[in-house]
Amino acid sequence: MMTKIAKFRPIPSTNYFSNGLLDDFFNRSIADFVGSDALTSQPAVNIAESDVAFRIEVAAPGFEKGDFSLNVENDQLTLRAEHKQENAENGERFTRREFRFASFERTFKLPETVNQDQVSAVYENGVLLIALPKKDEAKAISKTIAVG
Repeated sequence: MMTKIAKFRPIPSTNYFSNGLLDDFFNRSIADFVGSDALTSQPAVNIAESDVAFRIEVAAPGFEKGDFSLNVENDQLTLRAEHKQENAENGERFTRREFRFASFERTFKLPETVNQDQVSAVYENGVLLIALPKKDEAKAISKTIAVG
């Protein structure tokens, strides 16, 4: 049995709706309503802490590792990324084009416990992973104590 994907039409077509206004409204993306810069200027971020380090994960699909710039200064980590979209002229016309690559910048205030000289980053599978190791004196020490 073959399944088809069909456009759902909850209202019967009338002269009022058949001019495409209703279809145009429901086929628009959220970026058309709030502005695409609001959606692309700040990527989603996860921040985790362990006993020995902090980890920042930045969702940035479509970028290359050379598109990123990280800077640590004055107890702040600044992340910048820029990817320029090239418009290839191959005679192809798009009826809809939602792929868009832009630039963004995020700044994070670093806690005093971060060893700023050891910050590192790796970009793989569309996620930028930033490792922020803690200073030795800030690492949690676990020790079993015998009761006497």
